[in-house]
Amino acid sequence: MSTSTSDMLEGASVSTSRSQRLRADGALALITSLWGITFVVVKDALGYGDPFTFLTLRFLVGAVVLTTVAGRRLLTARNLRVGVMLGTCLFLAFALQTVGLATTTPSRSAFITGLCVLLVPLLSMLVYRRAPKFTSLLGVGLAAVGLYFFTQPEGGLTTGGVSRGDVLSLGCAVAYACHILLTERHAPKQGVMGLVAVQLWTVAALSALCLPFVERRLVWHPSLVGAVLLCGVLASAVAISVQTWGQARTTAVRAALIYSLESVFAAVYSVLLGYEVLGPREWLGGGLILSGVLMSEVGAVAWLWWRARAPAR
Repeated sequence: MSTSTSDMLEGASVSTSRSQRLRADGALALITSLWGITFVVVKDALGYGDPFTFLTLRFLVGAVVLTTVAGRRLLTARNLRVGVMLGTCLFLAFALQTVGLATTTPSRSAFITGLCVLLVPLLSMLVYRRAPKFTSLLGVGLAAVGLYFFTQPEGGLTTGGVSRGDVLSLGCAVAYACHILLTERHAPKQGVMGLVAVQLWTVAALSALCLPFVERRLVWHPSLVGAVLLCGVLASAVAISVQTWGQARTTAVRAALIYSLESVFAAVYSVLLGYEVLGPREWLGGGLILSGVLMSEVGAVAWLWWRARAPAR
C-alpha cells in the first residue's frame, strides 16, 4: 500500500471517529437538557411522595419498559455483572444526594455534586493511568469555577464548617464520577438496553430496601403520577440508554463536562416557567460552564489546526 493511500485511509478513520464522537456528544447534550427539566417536575412531585418512594416508582417504571424491549438480553452474565455495578453507583449518587440535602443547603449540595466534573479526570488518571487532553482540563477548570458562581454556595464552602450533608454530597459526586467512568469503560457499542435495564432494576430494588428505614409518604396526585412516568420512561429508560450508547463513543471527561450543563438547563426551564429569576452572578456562572464545554469540544480541534499552520522550525 502506498504512503498516500495509507494517509488517506488514516485521515478517513480519524474523520469517522471524530464524527461519531460529535454525534455522541450531541446526544449527551440532548439528554442533559432533558434531565434539566426533571428538576422542576420532581420538585412538584415530592410534595406528594417521599424521595425513596418516588425513586422506587420511577426506576421500576423505567425497568419494566426496558425489560419489555430488551427481553432475555438483560439476563446475560455480563449485563447482570456490569449492570448491578453501575446501578449501585447510580443508586448511591441519588441516595447520598437526597439524604445529604437534609443537613446542607441546596446550593452547597448542587455545587459539591457538580464537582464530579473535576473528579472524573482525576479518577481517570489514578485508575486508568490516562491523562486527559490539556484543552479538556482547561474546560474542566472553567466549568468548576462556573459551577461555583452559578450555584452560589451560601457563604462559600467554609461558613459554619463542613456539615454531614456536605460530606454526603461529596460522596454523591464520587458516585456520579465512578458511574461516568465505568460507563465509558463497559458500555457496549450495540445492544445497550439489556445493560441499562439491569441498572434500573438495581436502583429500584435498592431504593425499595430503604423504605422501611425512612418516613414514607404517598399521595396519588397527577403531579406525582406524571413525574413518575416522565422520569421513569424518558429521563431513566430512554436517557440512560442514550447515555450508555454515547459514552461508548466519547471520553468520560467530555461526558462529565456536558453533564455539568444540567444545572444550567434546569435554571433556564425554571426561569421560563416563572419559578425564579437569574441575576448577573448566575449568568456569569452559566457562561463559564458553557465556555468550559466549548473549550473541550472546539479547543482540541483549534489547537491541532493552529499547530498544523504554524511554520516548521
